[in-house]
Amino acid sequence: MGKQEDFVLRALEERDVRFVRLWFTDVLGSLKSVAIAPAELEGAFAEGIGFDGSAIEGFARVHEADMLAMPDPSTFQILPWRGETPATARMFCDILMPDGTPSYADPRHVLKRALQKAAEAGFTFYTHPEIEFFLFKGKPDAGDRPVPVDDSGYFDHTAQGGGQDFRREVITMLENMGISVEFSHHEGGPGQQEIDLRYADALSTADNIMTFRTVVREVALSQGKWASFMPKPFTEHPGSGMHTHVSLFEGDENAFYEAGAEYQLSRTGRAFIAGVLHHTPEITAVTNQWVNSYKRLAGGGEAPNYVCWGHNNRSALIRVPMYKPHKGNSARVENRAVDSACNPYLAFALILAAGLKGIEEKYELPPEAEDDVWSLSENERKAMGIAPLPRNLDEAIRTMETSELVAETLGEHVFDFFLRNKRAEWQDYRSQVTQFEIDRLMPMV
Repeated sequence: MGKQEDFVLRALEERDVRFVRLWFTDVLGSLKSVAIAPAELEGAFAEGIGFDGSAIEGFARVHEADMLAMPDPSTFQILPWRGETPATARMFCDILMPDGTPSYADPRHVLKRALQKAAEAGFTFYTHPEIEFFLFKGKPDAGDRPVPVDDSGYFDHTAQGGGQDFRREVITMLENMGISVEFSHHEGGPGQQEIDLRYADALSTADNIMTFRTVVREVALSQGKWASFMPKPFTEHPGSGMHTHVSLFEGDENAFYEAGAEYQLSRTGRAFIAGVLHHTPEITAVTNQWVNSYKRLAGGGEAPNYVCWGHNNRSALIRVPMYKPHKGNSARVENRAVDSACNPYLAFALILAAGLKGIEEKYELPPEAEDDVWSLSENERKAMGIAPLPRNLDEAIRTMETSELVAETLGEHVFDFFLRNKRAEWQDYRSQVTQFEIDRLMPMV
């Protein structure tokens, strides 16, 4: 048994841990959890914990159901909202087949596989997410309009609604779990919050996002509120995105930085952006995986709906942030399409794969979009070679299902299940009669 496992076993005794929760996600990014007693953990480190994979969304068919959850000791943390004595801890798991090989259905393994491909090319992939969500006064009943905790706006400093107290408690819990927070503030919509996690390697960030969502929901419930990462809960207000800053490092050197180049952006950085732009329509069904995601992308409010890049251009899909003098390691690019309801393991794997493809194939970066892309006419955008993102989940699915890059990155099982699930969601959605249709048509026809 290694040093990390020994550390965890000692911590169980020292912190009076009575329950250990083993966490993993299904293909759609829903968190799963099984609790074990501390006495079982040494065996879990050695052999894993068996479970029925056929009961988990996208994991296995009935005749191949047996799977193992293998805890990752590097992710051990005490859950602060469960109280200090006795304590409850958690660890993320890698999902294995009974013979010990990685499960083809484990989103965490999909990302690990993509990161290994990057490592073979000499790169480490770092990400920094800006996570937006809405805070409501309580869980809305079916059919009711959700009620935000306040009517504040972007960067507002206000005591009403308790948003500041809420963010402070969330951040305190996150930092108690070793998750560093960079910024937090009120966002543009009523009740809308943003908390930005400090940059880290992509696997740690994906784990942190899953923890973040859980902490946010737990704190909200403890305060009699309801938190939602739904991309677009209100027609008239901006949606919730997860603008994600990404960078590649070669050892200690930022591969996106080149002193004296335009925007200090290296050829590697330019090729990475070109790869992401080229393949974005193929990966949008994963980075924006719900029918509601496309309401955010269609509604402006700093959500991109065209494939282009720009320097400090907030209408662009990919933004190159302002360069900080003497801080070459801060060079990065920001993907503004991703929303905060995605599966972060799959989304990061595909963004990385698209960027690496651009580097491998030496894609040329198209011209920068210097204008506000939303204000241009359709003909002007066509003349500039600026294509639209998929306009709904159906378009995104149809684009994804022909993509060799997505199929290879996700693996056949995840690729096929994801498409089947999303086709079913679209079919359910398109058969629904909406309030818009009733309000618009009932008086007329």
